[in-house]
Amino acid sequence: MEAIRPVSRTLLRDRAYQAIRDAIVAGEIEPGAVVRDAEFAELLGLSRAPVREAFSRLVDEGLLESKPQSYTRVTAVVAADVRDAAAVVGAMHELATRTAVPRLFAADVETMRSANERFAAAVRTGDVDAALVADDELHDVLVRVSGNRAAAATIARYTPLIRRLERRRFGEGGNCRSAGLHDQLIEACGAGDTDEAVRVTAEIWRGLAALVDEPTDEPTGEPAHELAHPAVDAPVLEADH
Repeated sequence: MEAIRPVSRTLLRDRAYQAIRDAIVAGEIEPGAVVRDAEFAELLGLSRAPVREAFSRLVDEGLLESKPQSYTRVTAVVAADVRDAAAVVGAMHELATRTAVPRLFAADVETMRSANERFAAAVRTGDVDAALVADDELHDVLVRVSGNRAAAATIARYTPLIRRLERRRFGEGGNCRSAGLHDQLIEACGAGDTDEAVRVTAEIWRGLAALVDEPTDEPTGEPAHELAHPAVDAPVLEADH
C-alpha cells in the first residue's frame, strides 16, 4: 500500500505539542498543575518520547516550567510576561499589516470581513472559543499575505501566552476585542490605506495591554504581579523524564 506511510517523529511531536498547548491555553490544565509524560502519552496514544519533546518546547515558550528530576508543571499567568509577549506580538502584527495592505486582493478583504462577522456574533453569544478563532482568522490574513515567516513564527510562539489571559478575562465577564476596531481595520485595508491600517492595528494591541493591567479577582495578599498561582499546598509528583 504505497499511500500508507509511517507517521514521522516530527509529526508526532507536533501533535503532542499542539494538544497540550491548547489544553493549557483553554484552562483545561490549570496553572500549577503537575504534568507527567507517561500520563499524556497514554491520553494521546503516543510514546513518551514525543511528549517529552513537546514538554521541552512548552518550557521554552513559557507555558511549562520544569525542575530536573522533580516536576514539570504549568506556569502561572504572570502579567509582566503577558505584557512583554503582547508588545512583541503587536509589533509583529503592525509589521505584517504594513507589508500586507498593498498586496491585498478583494478576496482577502472579504475573508477578513467574514471573520469579523463571526467574531461579532460569537461575542454577542458569549462564545469565547469561537470569538478567538475568528479573531485569529481575521489577523492571519494579513500575516499570511505579508509573507514574513519570521513575523508569523514569532506571533505563533508568543500568542498562546496572551490567549491564556484573554480567556481568563472573558470568562470573568470581560469583553473581546472590539468588532468596531476590526471594522476600521478592514475599511482601511479595503481602501489600501496602509498608515491607517497600521494605526488601527496598534490601537487593537494597546487595548490588549490595558486588559493585562486590569485588576483581577485574586485574593488580597497574593503577589500583585501574578494573575494565577501554582497550588503550593498540593503534592508535587516526580516527573517521568
